[in-house]
Amino acid sequence: MSETAAPTVAPSAALRVLRVVQVALALFYGLASALPKLIAHPSAVESFDRMGWSSAGMYTIGALELAGAVALLIPVLQSVAALALGALMVGAFVVQLTAFDGENAATPLVLIVPLALIAWTRREHNKEVLRLLLRRA
Repeated sequence: MSETAAPTVAPSAALRVLRVVQVALALFYGLASALPKLIAHPSAVESFDRMGWSSAGMYTIGALELAGAVALLIPVLQSVAALALGALMVGAFVVQLTAFDGENAATPLVLIVPLALIAWTRREHNKEVLRLLLRRA
């Protein structure tokens, strides 16, 4: 009796598109958003000065964005990263409304949509993350 391997299921087209969106968001958060903050680009420094935040706040937000960008590419962390970046975008929306008179308030809202989709679609990994965290405790 010969054993045959179980057929593998190719990811659906929708999941492949979602993966492309994840990579695009990771590149955006890592290069376009986090990097200017982490290298203290004058535009980032000016924005944080306008908000009345210190450079420590700028570096902290940049580090969180970079961590989220990397985590979007790690399967077990994808959902958690999308949730965390979504929460960061809620804060960015509030800041845009209060400190910048809403001039770019739509940007964080637009970014929340694919992040929510990623968080929901990749949620099966959340149990594994929780199990890993509880094992360490």
